[in-house]
Amino acid sequence: MFFSKLGLLVLSGASAVFGASYSNPLEPKDGGDPSIVWYDGYWYFTATNYRDISVRRATTLDGLKTALPKTVWAPSAEFPTRQCNIWAPELHIVDGQWHIYFSAGGCGDGSIQQSQVLRGGESPWDNFDFHGTVNAPAWSIDGTPLTINGQNYFVYSCFRSDTGENLQSLCIGKNSDILTIGEEHLLASPTEAWERNGQMPVNEGPFALYNNNRTFLSYSGSFCWDPSYSLGLLQYVGGDPLEQSSWVKTGPHFSQANGMYSTGHNSFFASPDGTETWMAYHSSPNPAGSCGDRYSNAKKIDFEADGFPILGAPVAEGEVLAGPAGEPAA
Repeated sequence: MFFSKLGLLVLSGASAVFGASYSNPLEPKDGGDPSIVWYDGYWYFTATNYRDISVRRATTLDGLKTALPKTVWAPSAEFPTRQCNIWAPELHIVDGQWHIYFSAGGCGDGSIQQSQVLRGGESPWDNFDFHGTVNAPAWSIDGTPLTINGQNYFVYSCFRSDTGENLQSLCIGKNSDILTIGEEHLLASPTEAWERNGQMPVNEGPFALYNNNRTFLSYSGSFCWDPSYSLGLLQYVGGDPLEQSSWVKTGPHFSQANGMYSTGHNSFFASPDGTETWMAYHSSPNPAGSCGDRYSNAKKIDFEADGFPILGAPVAEGEVLAGPAGEPAA
């Protein structure tokens, strides 16, 4: 089994041709937890809308604003354990087929969220069928694949009490197949002050980034309704990826600015020509912070000379920017 490292490797020294201009937000309503990929001449976009999994496509980032959504999966009362709270869909290629990872749970009090997988075809525009529930213990959300040294892992947000508090943390397990992981290991807990703002301390929304032979996981810290919701980074420094000692935490690297608040839950993607790395993320224009009226946005990121990511600052609403290099409409 191979998880494609989509949108994460940049061709150094290549000459980029700017894409069509665009502005944020790409989605001003149901814009939480965005995932964007480029495939066969189109951008494909999905995000949390709470009710189903929908995908839209366009040849330019700006075109995603007016693209009509296609519902690729909807919950059914026949399966009550995955009927409500449809969160954080992510598009990934596994063994040549497109899959969507997402979280869902029951509708009643006391129900738990679990990580789910849809399986599609050779294109993100193909139909998707429900493939199964990942066997992560108990509550798990925001699941995402990670590959290190040819081994596949599943990273997700979990609840752990290793520090004496029951904290929403990051966990990791080794995959034997796409739905099966081994023993759960604690990867990171919200122990830093910037991760503990709002109603509760939180680590969530992990996503892998590979650059210059280095591996990183971005993640979101603090409660999503707080304006200080921000992005941190975990850097893999060698050893067993299941052990906390193999990772170094830093942050925050991306926080409220330019009239945007509650900035977080990102994904990474490459420009069509492979010369640039971009980031999709959500934010809110509400200075009090919000996990409801969330915008989907995109911006190009940079790297230090040693390959460490520079995420920069949120882009102001309406600011016109050059789109990803290699867009066909450029």
